[in-house]
Amino acid sequence: MMQIKTLPVGKIQTNCYVVSDESTKVCAIIDPGDESEEIIRYIREAGLTPEAIFVTHGHYDHTMAIDDIVQDYDIPVYIHPQDTTTAPRPNPYRYLADTGTRFYAEGDTISMGDLTFSILGTPGHSPGSVVIQCEDALFTGDTLFLDDCGRIDLPGGDMDVLMGSLRRLFLLPGNYTVYPGHMQKTTLDRERRFNHYLKSAGARK
Repeated sequence: MMQIKTLPVGKIQTNCYVVSDESTKVCAIIDPGDESEEIIRYIREAGLTPEAIFVTHGHYDHTMAIDDIVQDYDIPVYIHPQDTTTAPRPNPYRYLADTGTRFYAEGDTISMGDLTFSILGTPGHSPGSVVIQCEDALFTGDTLFLDDCGRIDLPGGDMDVLMGSLRRLFLLPGNYTVYPGHMQKTTLDRERRFNHYLKSAGARK
């Protein structure tokens, strides 16, 4: 059974998710944006073994705790290549990839214990934004929020591209619990009914 722990971290309260398989006690860490000590403390107290870090996009508020966690656990970091850089100059909107970075893209699946994580390419907020689906959960990063969608005024943002990604989410069969990068969780059915951006995207041809 999947267990999800939400840890709001950093000054702007980015949601870091620790997603674990109850039977094997392995877990993935999604978007460790800050406060690595709090994330590690929860993992240790819960008796979990991290196997990977998954990043929905490369913005600093979703990635700042990665290096500290990797120092403790030596686990791979998965991210879309379009949200990475190899330049030594710091870039708040692209994650600095190294030899421990693994790239995923649309359609990839990663198994961990009895859980399977599937990658949906959803650019628009950033070129490499993805949504991560596991069982009945969608980890949407900054693509979809309760009653809102991601901003497009940062480098690489594109409203027309984002609307195409939102249309894809609108058209997904069935309902999911939506775990966004900020604020509280919601459901895809609720957002289909009340989220102006998602409804507008769904009405597109």
